Amino acid sequence: MQISLEQQVALVTGASSGIGAGAAKALAAAGAAVVINYNSQAEPAEALARQINDSGGRAIAIGADVSKEEDVERLFAQTLDAFGFLDILVANSGMQKDAKAVDMSLADWNQVIGVNLTGQFLCARAALRIFTQQGIREGVSKAAGKIIHMSSVHQRIPWAGHVNYAASKGGVDMLMQTLAQEVSQQKIRINGIAPGAIRTAINRAETEGDAAQKLLELIPYGRIGDVDDIASAVVFLASDASDYIVGTTLFIDGGMSLYPEFRGNG
Repeated sequence: MQISLEQQVALVTGASSGIGAGAAKALAAAGAAVVINYNSQAEPAEALARQINDSGGRAIAIGADVSKEEDVERLFAQTLDAFGFLDILVANSGMQKDAKAVDMSLADWNQVIGVNLTGQFLCARAALRIFTQQGIREGVSKAAGKIIHMSSVHQRIPWAGHVNYAASKGGVDMLMQTLAQEVSQQKIRINGIAPGAIRTAINRAETEGDAAQKLLELIPYGRIGDVDDIASAVVFLASDASDYIVGTTLFIDGGMSLYPEFRGNG
């Protein structure tokens, strides 16, 4: 199946590295113009934009902190200034500030919730306002707009020592479903992706060597995921090939969310 996103514009938050960068590359390869959002890492985001442009695509990098309303409004305004439209939002920005609950500071709780959950709301709200005004672009997409919320297997699996992160991802799941229920009649499609263990530069220590072997005990399929596993799903959910998929989370985790510890009956 050949997927084309020609004439479409995609905004990917947190796209300077890892899953976000992979999604941006895949969307550009499918023909979309891509806005690469970053917070603090301007250089890799701008390098990725140059790489896409040098390959014949269209991309720009825009810095913005998605937990700040004024930054989000500027990000979306600059997207329209650059490309005129917005068809796809990949709400990917996320972070961790890990600690046991008894030791976790309120600042670390608020920062993670602010980026991972409030940030996804602010970006979704901005995108919905554009989609509603823009309407369906005939011959470009069957939907008036598509939002893909990047969540985690920890929207379902509790994770001791990461209560702020797990709570934020549980919130993302209900945010996604509620928004989908609210706007699907306007032909706006909203879905989620819940990655499991994905090998990126940030988590190299956890996905290589002895740590990787321990991690594989939690993955029935027997391998750690790659960024391309997620990027391919992003392109699919952004395309007309998934036009009847609404309010659904796609778990891409090699079976981690099947609780493999219970294969021997617990």
